[in-house]
Amino acid sequence: AVAAAEARFISSAKGKGLFATKSIRKGETVFVERPVVSSQFLWNALYNYRACDHCLRALETAEENAQRLLGKSSLVLPHPEQCSIRKDLHQQCPRCQVTYCSAECRQAALEQYHQVLCLGPSRDDPTHPLNKLQEAWRNMHYPPETSSIMLMARMVATVKQAKDKEWWIKAFSQFCNKTANEEEEIVHKLLGDKFKGQLELLRLLFTEALYDEHLSRWFTPEGFRSLFALVGTNGQGIGTSSLSQWVHACDALDLPMLQREELDAFIDQLYKDIEK
Repeated sequence: AVAAAEARFISSAKGKGLFATKSIRKGETVFVERPVVSSQFLWNALYNYRACDHCLRALETAEENAQRLLGKSSLVLPHPEQCSIRKDLHQQCPRCQVTYCSAECRQAALEQYHQVLCLGPSRDDPTHPLNKLQEAWRNMHYPPETSSIMLMARMVATVKQAKDKEWWIKAFSQFCNKTANEEEEIVHKLLGDKFKGQLELLRLLFTEALYDEHLSRWFTPEGFRSLFALVGTNGQGIGTSSLSQWVHACDALDLPMLQREELDAFIDQLYKDIEK
């Protein structure tokens, strides 16, 4: 099948853009790609939304998802076979216990960045430099979340672990080049009015946790601001939900009319109760 869209270079200021290659029908998948780097929103993780630490796929079943959102552990979902979560495939990092949806994701994370970022037994130690960095970020960037400092941490860790460091540095640098004023505007938008002091605090904590001489420019005030602007411009928030996947699968079931009406009414009520 031909993809409905392709990525093309526009300019050094804009970087790449997505262009349609044919007419696109409503509901059609336009473009699929693996992110260069991804990371769960920090408040989202703190509120116990369990997601794969690498690909962000949901780890809780549709029923667990609904129970947590309702605060009601007795809820039972009909058609449990329509839930796509495979708990038997889940794996944890043996050192720090972060969870992955599969052996493939655990391996991919380990090979790309997790060796550098694995907290081991310090996972819950508030004095660990990476935990201090995350705590500072949460105190500056409340929900609704639009970015995460850990995206930048994973970028640094990726370069640290890479055999071909220059390839990765070049890959990150091709995203976009903004002027200093444009960068300030993006940082201001992400952090609010106190952004100058907050950016400097983050830079010091970021340096303490991750400094690397191959990337020394990223740790200078100008370089750190550029890195921040790069993430602010190219970061893409995504939603993953085992419950909505279950609803989608239920919609596709071929059911007798009465059962269909019952199921639709149950789902409508479920969403109303969650909203409450």
